[in-house]
Amino acid sequence: MSFDLLVISPPAHLEAEQQLLLRLFEAGLQTYHVRKPGWSESELIAYLEQIPALYHDRLVVHSHYTLALQFPLKGIHLTERSRRASTTPALLRQLPGRSISASLHTLHDVLSHRWPYHYVFLSPIFPSISKPGYQADFKPEALEHALGHLRGRRGYIPKVVALGGVTPTNLPWVQQAGFAGAAVLGGIWQDPDPVAAFQELQAAILGS
Repeated sequence: MSFDLLVISPPAHLEAEQQLLLRLFEAGLQTYHVRKPGWSESELIAYLEQIPALYHDRLVVHSHYTLALQFPLKGIHLTERSRRASTTPALLRQLPGRSISASLHTLHDVLSHRWPYHYVFLSPIFPSISKPGYQADFKPEALEHALGHLRGRRGYIPKVVALGGVTPTNLPWVQQAGFAGAAVLGGIWQDPDPVAAFQELQAAILGS
């Protein structure tokens, strides 16, 4: 089974973020979540326009979803509020073939939801690097059992991506536990060399 390594943007403006992002793409990054809370649509448009169109199909936006109609983005990531919005189903019908994802925070939500996401984030799996004090909320045995149950059921089986505190040391366990991938924020952007940090994570993936 393939294992995906995703990166989430720093929430605020970061000097040279676009230049570093291009190097991450060149290093093999396939999915970059653009999460910029509080940014206006015009700010996000300016941000996207600074990224070469060649890489737009690797970008997933967490806000201003109609930008996926203006740019050939990989997809959108629905917030809890947007999942409840009455306008969301109509928007999704305009995005056939695009990636639709969401964030979940309990095993019950992972096992019980029936919205056909392409993948879901589950967090925090380990103590967060980007949010000090945000502790892991799952026992390893419970995670392995739940992920095994998902793989064995019929019908819609969500791909579950681990988020929170992922490092090269614990990444092999994440893979062995049955996660479809891992998403990283602090482990990349709080490192003095984000590209080297990404490459170290890549090297830690079993079978790489």
